[in-house]
Amino acid sequence: MIKLMPILLAVLYGLVMYRFSAWRTAKALDEQSTELADPKLKRLMDRMAAALELPRIRVHIYEIDPVNGLAAPDGRIFITRGFYNKFRAGEVTDEEMASVIAHEMGHVALGHSRRRMIDFSGQNALRTALGMVLSRFIPGIGVWIAGMLTSLLAARLSRSDEYEADAYAAALLTKAGIGVAPQISLFEKLEGLTRTNGGTMPVWLMSHPKTADRIAALRALEAKWIGAPPART
Repeated sequence: MIKLMPILLAVLYGLVMYRFSAWRTAKALDEQSTELADPKLKRLMDRMAAALELPRIRVHIYEIDPVNGLAAPDGRIFITRGFYNKFRAGEVTDEEMASVIAHEMGHVALGHSRRRMIDFSGQNALRTALGMVLSRFIPGIGVWIAGMLTSLLAARLSRSDEYEADAYAAALLTKAGIGVAPQISLFEKLEGLTRTNGGTMPVWLMSHPKTADRIAALRALEAKWIGAPPART
C-alpha cells in the first residue's frame, strides 16, 4: 500500500486540479465575455444552425487581445476580442470567421473541449506520478523526463483533435452552402494574424498541426466530396 501511495496521491491531485481548473475557467469566461451580436455573422450562423437543425447558435466574445477561438468545457463557443477586431478591421472576412465558429463547434460536438480539461488534469497527475517513479531510478532528471513525455503526449492528442475539428467544420460549412474555401484562406493568413508584437507565434498555435498539412487535409476532403482530384500543394 505504501508503494502505491505516490500514485494514489497523484490521482487525487489530478481530480482536484480538474475541479479547480473547470471552476476557474468558467469564472473567467463569465466575468470577461458578452454574447456576440453582429448582423453579418448572425446571417452565417443562422445558415449553420439550419444545417444542423438547431434553433440558433450562440457565440460569445471573450475580452482578451490574442487572436483565438475557444470551446469551453460547458459547450459554449467564444471568439476573442482580438479576433473580432481583426474581422471589424477587414483583415478577416465574415465567412472566415464563420469557419472559426464551425471549428470550435466541432471541438464541442466531438467532446474535445471537456476531454482537454480532463486530459490537462490527468497529465499533471501522470507527470507527478511518473516523476516520483523515475526519480528513484534516475535521480536529478527523472522529473524532467516525466515532463517531456507527458508534453509530447499532450501535443499529439491536441493535433489529432484539430484535424477532427477541421473535418467537422468542413462538413458543416459545406452543408450550409459556405464551403471550405474560407477555412483554407484563413489558414493561409493565420500565422500573420496571430503573431505577437515581438514577431513570435503564441504557444497555443505551436501545438497545432502544420498549417500546410491542415490545408492539404481540407483540400483532400473537398476533392473527395466533389469527386475531383486533390490540388497539389
